[in-house]
Amino acid sequence: MIKLGIVMDPIANINIKKDSSFAMLLEAQRRGYELHYMEMGDLYLINGEARAHTRTLNVKQNYEEWFSFVGEQDLPLADLDVILMRKDPPFDTEFIYATYILERAEEKGTLIVNKPQSLRDCNEKLFTAWFSDLTPETLVTRNKAQLKAFWEKHSDIILKPLDGMGGASIFRVKEGDPNLGVIAETLTEHGTRYCMAQNYLPAIKDGDKRVLVVDGERYRTAWRVFRRGAKPVAIWLPVVAVNLVR
Repeated sequence: MIKLGIVMDPIANINIKKDSSFAMLLEAQRRGYELHYMEMGDLYLINGEARAHTRTLNVKQNYEEWFSFVGEQDLPLADLDVILMRKDPPFDTEFIYATYILERAEEKGTLIVNKPQSLRDCNEKLFTAWFSDLTPETLVTRNKAQLKAFWEKHSDIILKPLDGMGGASIFRVKEGDPNLGVIAETLTEHGTRYCMAQNYLPAIKDGDKRVLVVDGERYRTAWRVFRRGAKPVAIWLPVVAVNLVR
């Protein structure tokens, strides 16, 4: 039997209607895997050995009661065949420390998904710098004067933290907006933290594209459409015949 561990945010607080980690757990359980649940604080190192307090988990597609724990144990992470690192941002020092612990288990033969080094190297926002020809004009800085100059150049910009998710703390600053200064000070914590600025693209009002990639091939593509006063909806698009991602 495959022993699968998962490091995630508290499972009691997730929305199972849209949580992809929960979907993975359902499928793993269907395949007969033994599920071991962990939160980041359950991971620890002792004399160089990566260990964790885990709880054996059962899941079900029930909106009222979607999980139960059927046991708990303290074990070496190397005893698990696979560990899914599914902790949501912020991508902070605690997250980085957790990847080092997971890396010790990886060295012992446990498959960690995603690879700990890749999680550290590929910050979701900063990694776009390697694909600047595919992004809006982008500035990463903690300098208020540079942010102001970028705003004056484009007149309509988006400001966001580097370690957020789900649209949290994202600001649109239009021409003449008197709040640029306080927004910049808040996001950079008075010049001590980096943030990202991008010129606003009006086409975003029509929605954004989400591409699912499996083993290097485009599996499905969705156009996420925004609706006033309602949650976005996904319109699935047909997959083209040649879909290899290079």
